[in-house]
Amino acid sequence: MAHFDYLLVGAGLFNAVFAEHASRAGKTCLMIERRGHIAGNIYTEKRESIDVHVYGAHIFHTSDEEVWEYVNRFASFNGFINRVKAKFEGKVYSMPFNMYTFESLWGVHTAEEAKKIIDEQRACLAGKTPENLEEQAISLVGRDVYETLIKGYTEKQWGRLCTQLPAFIIRRLPLRFTYDDNYFNDKYQGIPVEGYTSMVEKMLNGTKVLLNTDYFDFIRSTNDTFTKTIYTGKADEFFGYRFGKLEYRSLRFETETLNIPDYQGNAVINYTEAKIPYTRIIEHKHFNFGKQPKTIITREYPAEYKEGMEAYYPVNDEKNSALAASYDAIKQECPNVIFGGRLGEYKYYDMDKVIASALQLCKQQGLR
Repeated sequence: MAHFDYLLVGAGLFNAVFAEHASRAGKTCLMIERRGHIAGNIYTEKRESIDVHVYGAHIFHTSDEEVWEYVNRFASFNGFINRVKAKFEGKVYSMPFNMYTFESLWGVHTAEEAKKIIDEQRACLAGKTPENLEEQAISLVGRDVYETLIKGYTEKQWGRLCTQLPAFIIRRLPLRFTYDDNYFNDKYQGIPVEGYTSMVEKMLNGTKVLLNTDYFDFIRSTNDTFTKTIYTGKADEFFGYRFGKLEYRSLRFETETLNIPDYQGNAVINYTEAKIPYTRIIEHKHFNFGKQPKTIITREYPAEYKEGMEAYYPVNDEKNSALAASYDAIKQECPNVIFGGRLGEYKYYDMDKVIASALQLCKQQGLR
């Protein structure tokens, strides 16, 4: 029997940051992970000398100086700028919505022309409180942008009609009346030159990790003891689904290697037509400016979450938000268990926000 200061459930980014701080502070950690690899959904692996983002595209971006300084201890970032394109009925548009987009839609060349068209299209909802996502989107960007670049993509992503989705899902849709097609506004952006897996490996140096290990099986069978547990799995599962199951959206990936040097000329192209079943195609080599003779692409298909699948996105509607609050209220029943990350908190996190949250926990635990 061994004693550890912390049992870390899940080998994703949140626990990797915590493990790194705990190890430096002289604390003992045991990390368990039900998958056969570390790094969670940011896991990358080499195929044909290309870093493949196995669970979908992950572009690191932040304006948080502390977070940026921290990740640069473990990785060199390549300066990749995310310039997403969208394809609708065979025509390619620029994302997010900017003057390239408006020029492709309407042939306009000035901000004033674009604003005039958008304002005219918004007018149909003037003074009305949007009752669903469709009305909310039109009130923000007008009907053409909505029907070309939002409607089909969103309905595929959520598996529901936009008229059946609550308005609060879209709080804002940025419009840029310049030719700036950088998808993110953050000061820092890039992808680790050696891949995310290598970055997380460095964070976990000195931490004992058990892969292919389910928490519930492990905790029933182990004789080891732990002062505290950092749990990044699903909170509803932890409590035996006492109030019912939280809903998630999942993803299915189809990845293939092609014996050509380039497939689409861009890292990410969204497909916004409802009749095309996937939401985007990722061409992995472009994340690291690859010149390999082959290329690898992944088609990303949204899916309803079922047991055994990966839970990617919380469904933050009123019903699930209330259910999540019920689980939050009983977490105090387990004072030695700390819930973190997107599953533990039922919250969608960008990578930098995950790291910031973990850094805050490290401070609370006296590890910084």
